Amino acid sequence: MEMPVVLFLLLLICSSSVEAGFVGVNYGRVANNLPPPANVVELLKSNGIGNVKLYDADPSMLRALAGSGIKAVVTVPNEVLAAAATVPDFALAWVQRNVAAYYPSTLINFVAVGNEVFVDPHNLTDFLVPAMRNVQNALAQLGLDGAVKVSSPIALTALQTSYPPSAGAFRSDLAEPVIRPMLEHLRRTGSHLMVNAYPFFAYEANTDVISLDYALFRPNAGVVDSVTDLRYYSLLDAQIDAVYAAMSALSYNDVKIVLSETGWPSKGDEKEAGTGPANAASYNGNLVRRVLSGNTGTPLRPQADLDVYLFALFNENQKPGAESERNYGLFYPDEHKVYDIGFVLGGSNGGSMKWEEDSGGAISLIAPSGTVHASSTGATWCVANTMAGAERLQAALDYACGEGGADCRAIQPGASCFQPNTVEAHASYAFHSYYLKQGRALGTCDFEGAAVVVSQPPGKFILTPQSPVQLPGKFMFEPAVHRKAD
Repeated sequence: MEMPVVLFLLLLICSSSVEAGFVGVNYGRVANNLPPPANVVELLKSNGIGNVKLYDADPSMLRALAGSGIKAVVTVPNEVLAAAATVPDFALAWVQRNVAAYYPSTLINFVAVGNEVFVDPHNLTDFLVPAMRNVQNALAQLGLDGAVKVSSPIALTALQTSYPPSAGAFRSDLAEPVIRPMLEHLRRTGSHLMVNAYPFFAYEANTDVISLDYALFRPNAGVVDSVTDLRYYSLLDAQIDAVYAAMSALSYNDVKIVLSETGWPSKGDEKEAGTGPANAASYNGNLVRRVLSGNTGTPLRPQADLDVYLFALFNENQKPGAESERNYGLFYPDEHKVYDIGFVLGGSNGGSMKWEEDSGGAISLIAPSGTVHASSTGATWCVANTMAGAERLQAALDYACGEGGADCRAIQPGASCFQPNTVEAHASYAFHSYYLKQGRALGTCDFEGAAVVVSQPPGKFILTPQSPVQLPGKFMFEPAVHRKAD
């Protein structure tokens, strides 16, 4: 293929040292029109959803999940928390009836003890940690404590301060009497802290100061933490880092966070800013792509992975409150999608959107002018056409990272592939990410002339800090250091 223009391009192909997390769903049932459990399980399987969180331990659902391979979280309802805390035999009987009776045919992997207990109007806070301990002991008595972990979802209202993220701290009435012993229990048992976080609520209440793009993982200027000088490009990252900071203040840096609830409503009242199917699809779709591609590190914890449960599987027509409360579902009760997002990343490598051309390190792909011969493997790359000019490249870059859904997290300032900070390098990264997402389909590497397909880069160079690469006739640069896994 004759290249019509002289290209200099640098495509930083980054292989994350952190394994991708999973994306599951919360199965709420505050509705009178939901499909039967067998249909629900088939819906989960047909959409590649391998993890589901229940707000109870419904026998019909647990039976339907048997043999499906789907992992399930069951919940000890708040209504029985006091009994589970004060009567060990009650906790044992509950675990026998709702966990042991189904495991291992039904892959129960977590017991959530209560749900947002700190905001329950029945003042159940004092019962939480004792109930967690009794449930843990019951699992141990039945030989299930190795396979089934215990946790409890907390809301962000457990934080006394959350801005800036580095100042995150738990409420003074919770930190020592409840949070510390809970975190100690999670550390001792190798479990995780479940956190329910909704950027929608923060945005809807503060539209004058919070950018919608910032809330929806879309390209934005970012928000700087004035204490750490770290720049945040998503509101969810800021919320998660506020929890990390609060945990760090109590010296529990080693306890992992699981995002047990998050989502965005597809419909709301007139006064509920930001609702709608397009924004819901943007939030959930961008989050799914980010999690499954392994890019879940935050500015405070760049190497952290994250498992996420979206809220919720269905719209729930009997939920009280604002219109949005009944419209968080990914599916209507008739099993049709409310909006279209996928739970498996597409691409030529069978579902992964990670940069797959090399198994490790950062790689520079340099394509000077001249003839590019066909790759022996049939691989192709989508790269920037610098002759298109900076303005057209920037417009195409904005589209790829926005509506196009390319994974551009690694080229944000401070991230592993930000350098060299040129529109050409960033555009090549984003274009190739989009190209892979589209399965390298014909016509998906064009961007109105701003991109071009190459069949084989003439050279591949493993980059190290000691071996800068000379681009022919251009400039020298110091490549990013490949970080090892912790």
